[in-house]
Amino acid sequence: MLNGVADGREVVFVGGKGGVGKTAVASALGLALARTGRRVLVVSTDPAHNLGHLWGRPVGDSVVELAPLLTGLEIDPARTTDEHLRAVRETMQRLMPEQVHGEVARHLELARDAPGTHEAAVLERIAEVLERRQPDQLVVVDTAPSGHTSRLVALPELMQAWTEGLLRRQDRSARFGAALRGLQRRGSGGRTPDAGERAAADVLGSPPRPGDGPSDRRGRRDAEIRAILDRRRARFADLRGLLQDPARSAFVIVLAAERLPVLESVELHGQLTRAGMQVGALVVNKRSPADAGDLLAARRRLEEGYVAQLAESLPGLPVTEVPLLPEEILGAEGLGRLAAYL
Repeated sequence: MLNGVADGREVVFVGGKGGVGKTAVASALGLALARTGRRVLVVSTDPAHNLGHLWGRPVGDSVVELAPLLTGLEIDPARTTDEHLRAVRETMQRLMPEQVHGEVARHLELARDAPGTHEAAVLERIAEVLERRQPDQLVVVDTAPSGHTSRLVALPELMQAWTEGLLRRQDRSARFGAALRGLQRRGSGGRTPDAGERAAADVLGSPPRPGDGPSDRRGRRDAEIRAILDRRRARFADLRGLLQDPARSAFVIVLAAERLPVLESVELHGQLTRAGMQVGALVVNKRSPADAGDLLAARRRLEEGYVAQLAESLPGLPVTEVPLLPEEILGAEGLGRLAAYL
């Protein structure tokens, strides 16, 4: 049963090949746990959101109640990317001189569709959700199809390394700036900055203070950049630590008993393991019945071979098999029927 995967953990990711029922399993798991008295937030990161359709109510980028103790949230990658880039632009334009603001805006507009931009923005949003969750709340993340998911879980390490690289560059820049400020102080002898130095202050772009020289403004700007990068590094380090701690997080792979979903699930398991994340369970969804006519019985026999292949490729992992249900899975009633098998 999947309830054991959530025991004591803060976040459970649910992922797999597209079309295998990830959103339904994530929602049913959340509902089952909420009915035991645990507070649960289901978060969808799939651009093709089904959470609202599944529950029969609007679900967007603000938390909404789905059932008692169960809430839902859909992270819109496009909107999240827009907000992420806008925040970056505002920060850069505040710290950089006015004459380069246009260049900053053009650079960020080009970055909008660059590889990894959406994933980085979604990752920051997930980190924010996890930071703001209630102390006793479990977050169940309904992820996008496998390729997107594997990139997403590998990003915290990459982003942390990238940010640490920026910090090293910032440290070198700060040391150079400190040396330059020392030379300026010794050379100026306390006199009023001349026109050239005032022009340099404009280029440095920091807000003026009475009695400030360009070196003082540059020093404040360096300190603020350092603080921003430190916060970013801490956020990614915390998220990486959470994802790689098997006591705090786990991943559930959902699949169908078919050739391609089995192969893709084995590959996803390898990618998650290399990223340091524990796979807690497998859910084989929509299993054909063996006693409902020759067609479905033949289908069941075919599926048995793929289930055996899965067990051979990923030995030791708990496997939950969910039958093909006769009714459509919609709303709390339908999800409750699915939850009975989890």
